[in-house]
Amino acid sequence: MPFVQALLYRTSLLRAQISISPALLTVFSIAFMFGVDNSTFWYIASDVFSGHLLSLMGYMAAVFCLTLAAFSLFAFRWTVKPFLISMLILAAMTSYYVDTLGIIVDRDMIQNVMVTTVAESRHLITLGYVTHILAFGVFPSLIVMWVRIRPQRRVWAAVTPIVTFVVSLALATGLLMVDLKSYASILRERKDFMSSYQPGAPLVGAIRYAKMISRSANLVLTSTGMDAKAGAAYDAPQKPMLTIVVAGETARAQNFSLNGYDVDTNPELSKLPVINFSNTHSCGTATAVSLPCMFSKFSQDSYSFEKGTSTENVLDVLGHAGLNVEWWDNNTGDKAIAARFDTRRLTNLKNPEFCATGECIDGIFLEPLKEYIASVNKDTVLVLHQIGSHGPTYYQRYPAEFERFTPACRTAEFKKCTPQEITNAYDNTIAYTDHILAQTINMLAANDGLATSLIYVSDHGESLGESGLYLHGAPYFMAPETQTHVPMILWMSDAFQSRFSIDESCVADQRDKALSHDNLFHSLLGLLDIHTAERNPDLDIFTPCKTNVEVAKL
Repeated sequence: MPFVQALLYRTSLLRAQISISPALLTVFSIAFMFGVDNSTFWYIASDVFSGHLLSLMGYMAAVFCLTLAAFSLFAFRWTVKPFLISMLILAAMTSYYVDTLGIIVDRDMIQNVMVTTVAESRHLITLGYVTHILAFGVFPSLIVMWVRIRPQRRVWAAVTPIVTFVVSLALATGLLMVDLKSYASILRERKDFMSSYQPGAPLVGAIRYAKMISRSANLVLTSTGMDAKAGAAYDAPQKPMLTIVVAGETARAQNFSLNGYDVDTNPELSKLPVINFSNTHSCGTATAVSLPCMFSKFSQDSYSFEKGTSTENVLDVLGHAGLNVEWWDNNTGDKAIAARFDTRRLTNLKNPEFCATGECIDGIFLEPLKEYIASVNKDTVLVLHQIGSHGPTYYQRYPAEFERFTPACRTAEFKKCTPQEITNAYDNTIAYTDHILAQTINMLAANDGLATSLIYVSDHGESLGESGLYLHGAPYFMAPETQTHVPMILWMSDAFQSRFSIDESCVADQRDKALSHDNLFHSLLGLLDIHTAERNPDLDIFTPCKTNVEVAKL
């Protein structure tokens, strides 16, 4: 006890002797983050400026000065510590995921974080993450809190941050002007460079996200397809139609054996008469973007959060045409896609078979789906939103009996697993999705009283360590094929093909055609014979495959 008291006494004496100005504390804090929280940034810089040491030093000095200019606006006596502590914690948090998973923390990633659930996000809070935050966030923050701010005259205290801002900005501008042409070229060609800078990149992303939310706050919903009419397939008394749209999660086409993958991940679907579209690409690389985009009428290059939020989607058009529409969710919600329809959440149910870990695997759909199919008595479109292959805890997305590919990674910390173990765990999730889809198709096929069909398409893909990238959410401009190439599958019963006048062999001829989420809105309307000016025949894969000539010309 005397030792502790002596240590505290010496520490208080040392603190009384050491004081620092807000500006200098800011400089030291930036230097710490610049050197400790930017491994990926420095790695890319060494590649970008390979063999050009002076250019590297000049550019890094410019980035440092720009950061100092921005941070100096908070370098006042009462704001400097809270601000720097928040930046140290932020940089520690984001640098862990950037350096270990290769992700980019931009606006879309922040949007994805904001709409995720506690159950989903807790898998990313690992021992390695906590240790990293303590070492590079909490510990330096405690030092910032401990350091005494040197008293300054009021005028000097008020003027110093402004002077620091002006001088730092001028220095940064001067350094960049020395070789502006080369620097501009690098930034155009290597967009991943500054996207990896901490905490600059997440700060810019947060500002862009705030602007996006602000712009969409007062948007008025615009109706879409109010002219929608059911076509000839609905004229005479028919068997009720049930189409199930399965919105997959994190399934990449490269790991579907239906697409030629050398691991048998589709043993059940391969035995069913499904049409596998092998060349389909997603609208985005994260659920928050891809899911609303794929149901919207907008193409990937024209979609925006504001447009998606303020415009009705294909489910609304089907509703306008008189179809019954429902959404069942085993993920993070419908992102307002089904806001105007009945929805059913199947997450976190007290089901020991499918929800033992606190989250439910997709087998939770099967029993209620069996009962639902038997009860359908009107034309219906049902959307199933899967948890699918969402990582990093792939091993929790399938039951024990589906761990066919071993050894499988059984932790969220990929550095503790080999590449093959990570791939094995992921492949097990794909095999389980194969089982869920096959079981659903078998239930539909067994009901002779309905005209049934199923469309499956994943929202985005996944990186499994290729080029140092893991998970998903990479900015679309730099996203690898593994995050954008997604599986899409169609199954139709004979009764459905007859009622909707569809030539199955014609549709199958398009199995290798370049398709994307852009096609879903228009193809779903074409498949179900819904007439509206919103449907673009060029994006409807069923346009040339309708045996009814009148419908085909629409």
